[in-house]
Amino acid sequence: MIIPILDMLFIRLFMKNDIYISGFKSYLQLERGMSPNTVLAYLYDVGLLTSFLKENHNDKPIKKVNTEILREFISNIENLDLGAYTQARIISGIKAFFNYLILEKVVDIDPSELLESPRLGRKLPDVLTINEVEKIIQSVDLSQGEGERNKAILETLYGCGLRVSELINLKVSDLHFKEGIIMVTGKGNKQRLVPIGDQAKKQISTYLKFNRTQLTITKQDNDILFLNRRGKILTRQMIFYIVKNHAEKSGIRKNISPHSFRHSYATHLVQNGADLRVVQELLGHVSITTTEIYTHLNREDLRKAILDFHPRNRREE
Repeated sequence: MIIPILDMLFIRLFMKNDIYISGFKSYLQLERGMSPNTVLAYLYDVGLLTSFLKENHNDKPIKKVNTEILREFISNIENLDLGAYTQARIISGIKAFFNYLILEKVVDIDPSELLESPRLGRKLPDVLTINEVEKIIQSVDLSQGEGERNKAILETLYGCGLRVSELINLKVSDLHFKEGIIMVTGKGNKQRLVPIGDQAKKQISTYLKFNRTQLTITKQDNDILFLNRRGKILTRQMIFYIVKNHAEKSGIRKNISPHSFRHSYATHLVQNGADLRVVQELLGHVSITTTEIYTHLNREDLRKAILDFHPRNRREE
């Protein structure tokens, strides 16, 4: 049975002396340009495999692992009652690891090549209507100390379609309001230019002028745009709290997260005729396939419209 490794620090220490896993980490960071969170996830997946080998196969060396052993590993993963998405991600991490070993000529045959991932249904995210976005933003009490900041955060999430990591790392020097754009640093430190609308621009300017100037800002976070009351960079958890809190205040019952604003941003663009390639660039998606989910969302709207309004679909009264 696999012993799950829950402590990421322990995983890094566990892998530290393994030349293959250390090299894999460097490969993901430098050659694949993956984000720290993605690198950690892949290392976690390989950590599960090495733990399994230690417990069940007398700590068999990675380069001697075959397909049969990997299938046994996957069977154990399934017994852990993990969701299909988690299982698929673990298999993806293992495949990436053996692909690296092939590139480095550590192994001649990829034992993960024949592994099959669980079938995944396309999970469509909760999308906010324009009215719901307005309700959440208007729920911010501007008389409160962090009110102007929180409203600026919500306006930026929806107005620019940012990921949480992109939002918290956004810098004052990334704002180019005269040109109507901001510089966003996305996954793998890839930068892109994103247009910023008047509402977000106005609210950020208000926050900068009347709130941020009142803070005692730490030296290392001097250029970070959104700060906590101690003048330090905000955490991801704080952004989730802000969004959840204002969604509850506005009375919206959907399962809302910061990513809901990003999904809504993209969906509303596609619904209003934006080209999919443009939306791909704005979101910072490497593959157009990732962006295509928004065409599926749009098709659902079209389908509903046909069912509701086409004369051949109306029930006889």
